[in-house]
Amino acid sequence: QQQQQQQQQQARGKGVEMSATRSLPLDMIVSCLASPSGIESEVYAVDYRASLNLLNAARESSVAARHYVLLSAFCCRNPILKLQQAKLQFEDELTAQNDMTYSIVRPTAFFKSVSGQLESILEGNSYVLFGDGAVTQCNPIAEEELAMYMCDSALEEYRDERWGKILNVGGPDAPLSNKMLGEMMFKAINKPSKFVYVPTQVFDISISMIECIAKTWPSQKWEDVLETSKIGKYYAVEDMLTIEEEEKFGKITMMDHFEKIANEGQDPFTPVRATAVISKTLEALPAVSISVPLGWGLLSNTNLLENVMTTTSSNPLAATVPMLVSSLTDNNFIS
Repeated sequence: QQQQQQQQQQARGKGVEMSATRSLPLDMIVSCLASPSGIESEVYAVDYRASLNLLNAARESSVAARHYVLLSAFCCRNPILKLQQAKLQFEDELTAQNDMTYSIVRPTAFFKSVSGQLESILEGNSYVLFGDGAVTQCNPIAEEELAMYMCDSALEEYRDERWGKILNVGGPDAPLSNKMLGEMMFKAINKPSKFVYVPTQVFDISISMIECIAKTWPSQKWEDVLETSKIGKYYAVEDMLTIEEEEKFGKITMMDHFEKIANEGQDPFTPVRATAVISKTLEALPAVSISVPLGWGLLSNTNLLENVMTTTSSNPLAATVPMLVSSLTDNNFIS
C-alpha cells in the first residue's frame, strides 16, 4: 500500500492520474486461516475452501503472487481428525499448482495453547494432568518468532532450505512434559506446585458413549460433539515435539512466556481450559465416584451442550443425557 501511494504521488507530480484500485504484483501471500472449533462444517469451509479461494485469487494475473506461505499444523503428520484432513486436502492443492513457489510451515504448538490453566491455578486450583503427566512432550514456539520464520521463508536466501517444502518447526526448549509445564507455571506465579490426575481412559469411554448416541440418534450436533471430544483426546496423548536441531527456531523459551503472562496477563485469544471444575471435583472427591461430562467436547465447547440438549422427538435424551461415572483412586481408572 505504501508503494502504491508513493507511485500515485509521483504520478500526480508529473500530471498523470493513476487508479487507486490498480493492482500491483504481490511478493508474498501468508495464510493463517484456520477453523476455531475443528468441527467438520468449519474445517472444510475454512481450512480447505477459504484457503483454496485465497490461493486461486493469488494465482490471478492481476495479483501474480510470487510465493505462498501456509501456516499448517504439526499434527497433520498423523491425520485422524477432520481438521487435519482438511488441511492436508488444501496442502495437496497448493503443492499441485506451479504458478508460484510455496512453503508449508507446521508449528508444533503456540505458547498460548499450553497456557490455558493460568487463571485456574491463580484461583488456587490444582493443575490438571492427563495420565501421569508425562504422556506427551512438546516444544511450543513463540508467535512472534513463528511469524519471523514464516516471512523469512519467502526470501531468496532460503530458496534451498524452505521453498517447496513442508517445514516442521518448534521452539528452542528441550522436550517438555505436561507436568514440567505445570511446574514452570507455578514457579512463574511463585506458588507451590499441586496437581490432580485424570486417566486418559476417560476420553476413550466418553468417545465410545458419544459414538453410540450419535449412531442411535443421528445428528450433526452430536457428530460435532464427537469430533470435539476426539480433538481433546488427540492433544492429550500425542507429542507436539520437534527433535531435530534444524527444526528448532527462536530464542524465547516457555519459561520466558510464563513469566511474561504472570506479570502482564494472558493474551485475550488464549484458549482458557475448563479445568477448574475438574480440579475442584477431584480434590473434593478424590476416591469416590464422580461425574465426568461426556467427553472433552462438552468441557472445551460448552455451547455444544446447549445445542444437543434441545427437546425434540428425535432427541429423547433431552435434559437427561447420561453422565460417565468413574472412580479415581491413586490416579488410576477403576470403572
